[in-house]
Amino acid sequence: MKNKIVIALGGNALGSTPEEQLKLVKSTAKKLVDLIDNGNDIIISHGNGPQVGMINTGMEFSSQNGGGTPIIPFPECGAMSQGYIGYHLEQAIINELNLRGINKNCATIITQVEVDEKDDAFNNPTKPIGIFYSKEEADKLALKTGYEFMEDAGRGYRRVVPSPNPIRILEINTIKLLIDNGNIVIAIGGGGIPVLLKDKEYIGTDAVIDKDKTSALLAREIGADTLLILTAVEKVYLNFGKDNQKSLSSMTTKEAKNYLKDNHFASGSMLPKIASCIDFVQNSKDSIAIITSLDKVNEALDGKTGTKIIKE
Repeated sequence: MKNKIVIALGGNALGSTPEEQLKLVKSTAKKLVDLIDNGNDIIISHGNGPQVGMINTGMEFSSQNGGGTPIIPFPECGAMSQGYIGYHLEQAIINELNLRGINKNCATIITQVEVDEKDDAFNNPTKPIGIFYSKEEADKLALKTGYEFMEDAGRGYRRVVPSPNPIRILEINTIKLLIDNGNIVIAIGGGGIPVLLKDKEYIGTDAVIDKDKTSALLAREIGADTLLILTAVEKVYLNFGKDNQKSLSSMTTKEAKNYLKDNHFASGSMLPKIASCIDFVQNSKDSIAIITSLDKVNEALDGKTGTKIIKE
């Protein structure tokens, strides 16, 4: 049966540098084209935390150290990351399609997503971006730039920016048109470029929207059958990393809400994925959401692994 699938790629499907990413996306493309080969229509979203941070840091370093580079606003850095990640994914997918003799077009849409300037996230930046710093390095940069830094899972300190909720995908009609004509679409990279509507005009703002939340919104808007969130683990676990950890093959939206209420999932990793799945399934007809790893994507769609979220 042919399905319309929105696939939210996790960071493990991409790379921290352009060279690493070019290698990784080749294997990513094989898994994605497997889905196309099985008759599915796919729409691809992806994160951009390391990439947008790398671009922003590089631009700022050059501008502040005599490199002659002008200061590039953060939304523009987000657009650059969408373009270069999209280029790598497109290239890898097209190469894999050609190897298999599949006649399909693939396009990346630089996507803007409206957010609300009154969103509480703007008063509480929590989204980590860019590279890791020591405590001393982060403190120096905070004094110099005014940026906020937070410790990230014992790995060091990273800059944090607001992560507001997505309201509207500006290019949604273009995305629908491409999908309806049988094209492979890469869109809402990094959750979309956050924009505010002020005096009937859109302007960019310094923020990163959670890509899983925008993926759920996109999946609803285009009437997707499945929201497929790919991450580093094969299944969702309760008590993850503990002696009593338990894998979940499926859960209803009601069960998922209870797990969230009982604080089973970390805010920086699985929590937004579960919340996004609940949002999609509850607000869509005859739909499911699946969380699994990239290497298990086909088995998960066949119901052999992964964690499925279904309506109550």
